[in-house]
Amino acid sequence: MVQICVGIFFAVSGVPAAAADFQARIVDQQGQPVPNAVVMLYPADFSMPARIDFDWQYQVAQKDQQFQPHVLIVPEGATVAFPNLDRVRHHVYSFSRPNDFELKLYGREEKRGQRFDTPGAVAMGCNIHDEMRGFVRVVDTPFVAKSDKQGAVSVDNLPVGAARLVVWHPLLRATKNELHLELSLPANPKQISLKMRPRE
Repeated sequence: MVQICVGIFFAVSGVPAAAADFQARIVDQQGQPVPNAVVMLYPADFSMPARIDFDWQYQVAQKDQQFQPHVLIVPEGATVAFPNLDRVRHHVYSFSRPNDFELKLYGREEKRGQRFDTPGAVAMGCNIHDEMRGFVRVVDTPFVAKSDKQGAVSVDNLPVGAARLVVWHPLLRATKNELHLELSLPANPKQISLKMRPRE
């Protein structure tokens, strides 16, 4: 069994309004960084906007017979492009309800799109290439980030006060692969240990 430790550090931002910055580093029990963990924060004193947009591209390419990126974060209601950049054809699908979908066989330099309306994790595969696996994480908060290759993740300008933290990773051994914690921002540094399924 693999465990990862999440070091969470909070600091009050220098902006005029009271705000907190969230910083964390996610590592396994050997101290090695864990990428692609999605961290979502839900401040109690915040009215979520009717529509959320992020400043990154909503695209999962098929390249070198892999999904790139391996994990993509999108807001609910987003349409994701699925371009095929390989010389072979792909058949992309997901059984993750209610966001299940199927993009039937299509070739190089062709593109398909899929809309995702419900928050949650969408596990994807290719009907032709079993080794291809990827994830779209549909979220309903603007306060979200993904850990990088060094396991680092940060979310800026959070409202000060009570908040709910949700950490998701496809290997997390928990209901829906999620850990839920109640926090108060800003907070003292703390460590969180997550039980993980063995990597395949």
